[in-house]
Amino acid sequence: MKKTGKMIFIGLALAFLYLPILVLAVYSFTKSTNIGAIRGFSMHNYVTLFSTPELVNMITGTIALALGASALATILGTVGAIGSFYSKKRTAAMLNTLNQIPVVNADVVTGFSICILLVVVLGISKDTFIPLVAGHVTLCAPFVFLSVIPKLKQMDSSIYEAALDLGATPFTALTRVVIPQIMPGIVSGFALSVTLSLDDYFVATYTKPATFDTISTYVVNATKGAQTNIKTALWALSTVIFVCVVLLVLIMNIRSHRAERRGS
Repeated sequence: MKKTGKMIFIGLALAFLYLPILVLAVYSFTKSTNIGAIRGFSMHNYVTLFSTPELVNMITGTIALALGASALATILGTVGAIGSFYSKKRTAAMLNTLNQIPVVNADVVTGFSICILLVVVLGISKDTFIPLVAGHVTLCAPFVFLSVIPKLKQMDSSIYEAALDLGATPFTALTRVVIPQIMPGIVSGFALSVTLSLDDYFVATYTKPATFDTISTYVVNATKGAQTNIKTALWALSTVIFVCVVLLVLIMNIRSHRAERRGS
């Protein structure tokens, strides 16, 4: 009975998480304009998604923002994690505590604070994209920090000193010894940053230029009166994003499994 109850609970949880996405995926391949009766198979939504300049620009702009901000966040988060790991206990504890604040803090507070600091206080125009990129880096970097720290703790802390004793410079020891050891955490942090950037709405709302839309801000605005073909094309966009995420997770898990088998 306990086993059956666990299976039922897991099944309900998975259905709650994935059934809405699967419904959108099914309707993205139909002629239906509303969730309800299915009106036949069609690829019209996907044609609209990849042939409408407005949608293509929105998607490419969002991806470019996610990759660029995630790269910066990965560098800052990794440097911060390494610095915290090799610092004294009090300094490391302070850095860990400070890193927790953006994680726990609400996104709307982060976005509004970045807007006030950069746009109002420093006078940086939103049209420069600096506030938007800074907001996304601030949002993502703490999660990179949290992804890298466990890998540093799993690593033998003496190998850095050993590399120095063998004649390596601090930079060489860092790049040739430490970073390869923590690379899985860096990759995980980068992937998580891309996901967070693509998903973000509040930070982008407060910091983006008026003529620029990310996927999240565009979808929210589209529900307030966009054309029907645009709304249904967003069903196709949701399906494409879901499939890409599933493939990425599978590839990462397969590579991790193969690396473990080689190591053993």
